Amino acid sequence: MKLFRNSGLRALTVGAVAVSSALVLTACGSDDNASADGTKTTGAAKSSIACAKSGQLLASGSSAQKNAMDVWVKNYMQACPGTNINYKSSSSGEGVTAFNQGGVSIAGSDSPLKPEEVTASKTICKGGQGIDLPMVGGPIAIGYHLPGVDNLVLDAPTLAKIFNSTITKWDDEAIKKLNPSAKLPSSNIQAFHRSTDSGTTDNLTKYFNATAKAEWPYEHAKAWKGKGGQSAPGSADIASNVKQAEGTIGYFELSFATANNLQTVKLATGATAPVAATSENASKAIAEAKVTGTGTDLALKLAYDTKAEGAYPLALVTYEIACDKGNKAETLELAKSFLTYIASEDGQKGLAAIGYAPLPTEIATKVRAQIATIS
Repeated sequence: MKLFRNSGLRALTVGAVAVSSALVLTACGSDDNASADGTKTTGAAKSSIACAKSGQLLASGSSAQKNAMDVWVKNYMQACPGTNINYKSSSSGEGVTAFNQGGVSIAGSDSPLKPEEVTASKTICKGGQGIDLPMVGGPIAIGYHLPGVDNLVLDAPTLAKIFNSTITKWDDEAIKKLNPSAKLPSSNIQAFHRSTDSGTTDNLTKYFNATAKAEWPYEHAKAWKGKGGQSAPGSADIASNVKQAEGTIGYFELSFATANNLQTVKLATGATAPVAATSENASKAIAEAKVTGTGTDLALKLAYDTKAEGAYPLALVTYEIACDKGNKAETLELAKSFLTYIASEDGQKGLAAIGYAPLPTEIATKVRAQIATIS
């Protein structure tokens, strides 16, 4: 799938671009539509979104996909008068809890459902269960604030020690070895982690488990297990803290680094050159993912330990969690229509422009086919 250069949020604006006929049932929305560069077009051109007639949809969860979801929701509601979609950005853990309590129709999670969460979902999904639909990919950037130090390179063992407070100074020998020409200060490192259960944390610690087990002696989890450090509730909060104070480092999705104009770490992976946190490089790693879900579930296993040239392994995939069967009649049409749009070529094509990675074609095709069967 073609990637685009960073041109801002306008790159996702709904235009008069047709998507596959399998995804487009009808054209709806205003005659006044925006083209890919954000300019208005008028006349016969229509949105490519197959609109639901009306309805209200509540969704919540992952803060990792907030910037993508903000644009998707805006585009959909502009194209489809009479619909209202409300996505509350909180955390993956809170999204799954809300879904299994029947509070939302769709949850965003950066980790697939656990077996016990699937069991709990069957109470809400009458005759069915909650399923994982991969939707948003992208790199987890390691952002830092260290004036005078550009192009910082770190490897997994060094990162694990930083976030576990066993490396506490910026001029530590391990960091100096990876950055021999950098002028590293002797100041303390302030490492930020998530205070809430987070799929971003789960993916970071899966990366540590795969590549730095000796330095990260904990099992991966949504809840932070490392020692020391400072905490903040969401990706936006961590990025804000890193921006405000020198000597800080934290982890969050690339879009938050871009929005805050933060430097990001290049990872030494074992490839011939350190790999930058870019949408294109994350896509190379995500393309190696394998579907491990069974039946209607499309959970993925990512290749966190890849050493492929140009592949950025510290990546995540955000899933939209929905009932495969047993959706509420009053929300089914809108939920299915919205999911169809965001999984479409039109919905996916501008993700790289705001720091995300579009789904690889093979995975996207499976997601679209599964959405079509939701009932």
